[in-house]
Amino acid sequence: MVKILGINGSPRGNASQTAILVRGVLRGAQDCGASVEYVDICDLDLEFCTGCGTCYAKGECIHADDFCDIHNKMLESDGIVLGSPVYINSVTAQMKVLLDRLADSIHCQMFDGKYGCAVSTAGGSHADAVAEYLNSTLRILGGTTVGMVDAVLGPDPLRIMTAEKESEQLGIVLARAIEEKKVYPEQQAMHAEMRERMKALVTYRRDEWVHEYTWWKEKGWI
Repeated sequence: MVKILGINGSPRGNASQTAILVRGVLRGAQDCGASVEYVDICDLDLEFCTGCGTCYAKGECIHADDFCDIHNKMLESDGIVLGSPVYINSVTAQMKVLLDRLADSIHCQMFDGKYGCAVSTAGGSHADAVAEYLNSTLRILGGTTVGMVDAVLGPDPLRIMTAEKESEQLGIVLARAIEEKKVYPEQQAMHAEMRERMKALVTYRRDEWVHEYTWWKEKGWI
């Protein structure tokens, strides 16, 4: 069964408009037979990345927090939905903390074969830019993105209702793309380029980044 994980980066709990969209995607995917799980990132204990490089060398993090649990959920999922409201033209601090902790996953292209999408809400602007940023993050991790929903709610509070319906449709697109193993040629080309970049980087640092070099060897990518 297709497994899809939805992660909401809003700190507003039950009042979160972004949660409506993340759940909308999951509902659409579930209607297609997918198994879904929703995670409120603000329920997690996540420390800031310090850039120490321990994860590159050992595949471990210096922080004893909830990162390993959420990371494992992401790795075990076939599809990932990322959602964040716009906070000064970007994602929330809570979402950024999670994304910054994924550097090892970028080097190892750990989301290879996964699919994803993004949703974002804003009061005034930049919802489209934030949703695209979230999608671009999924892509540099090795994943393939199938679309996004962005909703600027300040001028039209009722926009959330149409955005919710769009999110449900996006969930259907996501579930079907996973089932069909849909190929997006432009993204395939980007992934090939990214893989070569990371292969060169990890090979160059192989004596220092033992975990990452071992990962690539075990994958048969080197």
